[in-house]
Amino acid sequence: GRGARTGRELWRAQQDVPRAGKGKGKGPERKALSLERTKGSEMLFGVAPCWLALAEARRALFRLFLKQSSGPVRPLRAEFALQAAARGLPVLHVPGRELDTLCRGRPHQGVCLEAAPLPFKSLRDAEEPQVGDGESGRRQLLWLALEHIQDPMNLGALLRSAYFLGVDRVVASLRNSCPLTPIVSKASAGAVEVFDVYGTDDLQGFLKAKSAEGWEVVGTVSRPKDVEDVPVISCSEFRWDKPLIVVIGSEGEGLSLETQLQCHRMLAIPPGRELHPGIDSLNVSVAAGILLHSICSQRRRHGD
Repeated sequence: GRGARTGRELWRAQQDVPRAGKGKGKGPERKALSLERTKGSEMLFGVAPCWLALAEARRALFRLFLKQSSGPVRPLRAEFALQAAARGLPVLHVPGRELDTLCRGRPHQGVCLEAAPLPFKSLRDAEEPQVGDGESGRRQLLWLALEHIQDPMNLGALLRSAYFLGVDRVVASLRNSCPLTPIVSKASAGAVEVFDVYGTDDLQGFLKAKSAEGWEVVGTVSRPKDVEDVPVISCSEFRWDKPLIVVIGSEGEGLSLETQLQCHRMLAIPPGRELHPGIDSLNVSVAAGILLHSICSQRRRHGD
């Protein structure tokens, strides 16, 4: 039966892969098997990033590392081994402490994947129609632009929210910004493995060009009194009636003045209480999630 065949496949997948420390090899050989990195590679860690990177194969993959166990094989690890075998990817079973070393002590959940870095895509490609952009252009487009997001945990959380809420494109400034690292992939729960992120060296020029094409560009601000030259409104008052770019600024400084001046309006999230002066703003990824949900709910109400 199919269940029996699947069971045999899982068993074979486990028997056909090398285990660190097993066989005739000694110390130096074992180190070469498990720890010597492929030049230019990085180490993804955690179930979701590794599984999605394997499934989507949007980057070059080199080796899969699974936590060695003397007990029964866990189904999830067997599925990882099968997926890797289907792609001709070497699978190594190593002690948990070696996984800790491979990902520098981060939460690997028993799996690491050696892979090539994931680059930002060219902004030129962002203009190409993609699946999900809507039927015959009817769907109102929403892009997210990120300026100088330097914390990989924040960048990952931003990408996870953008993907979940239905943002069509994410464009990031390449200067003074975090690259798409394994930490970003982990913080995004693997969203970066399935959702393209575009890069630009000239964020202000990009926003100016889109504005000339008829797009609305709105920035975000945590303290409205800090903005002088651009109208500020509550996110609850904003009405979405044309293609839109929402621009999110850096964790500490927010949007640069040059970028603010490319915005038609600035959106603010009204607090629910009188705030202590030392706690007067939200985490950037939390604020972005609130703003995007407020905007995307209009798309759903309009039936798009």
